[in-house]
Amino acid sequence: MGGVGFAVSGRRGDDPTQYPGKLTWYVVMTLMAAAMGGLIFGYDIGISGGVTSMAPFLEKFFPSVYHNQMDDTSTNQYCKFDSQILTLFTSSLYLAALVASFFASTMTKKFGRRKSMMFGGLIFLVGAIINAAAVHISMLIIGRVLLGIGVGFANQSVPLYLSEMSPYNYRGTFNVCFQLMITIGILVANLFNYFFAKIEGGWGWRLSLGLAGVPAIIIIISSFFLSDTPNSLVDRGREEEAKTLLKRIRGVENIDAEFNDILAARNDARLVQNPWQNIFKSRCYRPQLVMSILIPFFQQLTGINVIMFYAPVLFKTIGFGSDASLMSAVITGVINVLATCVSIGFADRWGRRTLFLEGGVQMLIFQIAVAALIGAKFGVTGDVTELPKWFAILVVICICFYVAGFAWSWGPLGWLYPSEIFSLEIRSAGQSVNVAVNMFFTFLVAQVFLGMLCTMKFGLFIFFAFFVVLMTLFCYFFMPETKNIPIEEMTRVWRDHWFWKRFMDQPVTGANEMNRIELV
Repeated sequence: MGGVGFAVSGRRGDDPTQYPGKLTWYVVMTLMAAAMGGLIFGYDIGISGGVTSMAPFLEKFFPSVYHNQMDDTSTNQYCKFDSQILTLFTSSLYLAALVASFFASTMTKKFGRRKSMMFGGLIFLVGAIINAAAVHISMLIIGRVLLGIGVGFANQSVPLYLSEMSPYNYRGTFNVCFQLMITIGILVANLFNYFFAKIEGGWGWRLSLGLAGVPAIIIIISSFFLSDTPNSLVDRGREEEAKTLLKRIRGVENIDAEFNDILAARNDARLVQNPWQNIFKSRCYRPQLVMSILIPFFQQLTGINVIMFYAPVLFKTIGFGSDASLMSAVITGVINVLATCVSIGFADRWGRRTLFLEGGVQMLIFQIAVAALIGAKFGVTGDVTELPKWFAILVVICICFYVAGFAWSWGPLGWLYPSEIFSLEIRSAGQSVNVAVNMFFTFLVAQVFLGMLCTMKFGLFIFFAFFVVLMTLFCYFFMPETKNIPIEEMTRVWRDHWFWKRFMDQPVTGANEMNRIELV
């Protein structure tokens, strides 16, 4: 397979030995196909808020919520939609994904990244079919749980696949494509919701839920044609197959330096009998463990999923009509997609830290602006009967700038950074920790958001802004840069960091010298 023509040079540790290669069309097409796994997660995020704002759906499955909304004559713009039952339906998927991610770790390590992706797609497809055909709330819940299992497997395996298959100096570009597919899924879902809500007869929600099967089919078909990663093949004892694949994806015959580093990582991995025990007990994994917990924690505490889950409800709450609220969600979806492309273009040029820091500052500014606007207009009572058009437009603009800041920083890099920092022996377990923390706080924020909005009023945006300040300071002081570092050499960034180097104090030997185990 011919190369695109870009040189891919690399080195082992501080040795100037090169990783020769080209960015081949084969690896480009393979990685883009794998990134499609993000569609199922994005589509569900986008579809949930829209469907739960459709009156026919509420009337059929949540009649108490529907009648409360119909009977509500209050002008309080903060407390109209506070229903724990409804939010539990939306967020139950993420509890299922949390549990599934731990099982996905074992499957991903034992059978490879590709089969884990395929399994996730199949389960998600079954869940979509059940939801579309639902005639009772129990069918909805079963469907949501299956969707959650599919999301757990996809989110655990796809970022790992992208990080391991990519040439190291294009790793950011291709891994961010996972987030791009998430944003495209959100946008498509918002568009579907907008048009399906207008279908006469009130059955448009079935189309919205059922079409979740389309991205599932895409990832299933893609998985059939994907090869597994060289790292995973070596880890499972298939060295010759891995070497042949590495030559194909790098477009050259001389892949010895990179292949030997993968072998060294595998040999170190075999010293680890229990990756779950070691990731939590071994001192040399402490920096990676902290990152795999705090990055998804902070990612959800930006408040972004509040906007994406409940964009139609949120805009409706601040005075938009039903159609206008769905359209405003489409607008934010477009911004989300376009801004993610910025990260694709610059994650490997400017580095992860630069985008994390700039995105944090931008989100902070516009979160405070939204809080000020809503606070000035609604006050603490929330009693507003009519909003001027200029005010509505200004709120949407501020939210769009906030979404853009997230979409080129914490959105894509929240998946990229954890997937590239673990050594091979704990990589699958580490990614499961990342997914589990992400899903837990996604569930928690989704479950309590509407109640917090009712209680905290416009102060809710200040609440999330506080965490944006914390996460930005954390990035500035504790996050080392990982751009242009080969994935099997990543431990050197911790050894060179002013704070984390104190955890990397064991004797060193071999190409992957810092991957040895020291229990404390």
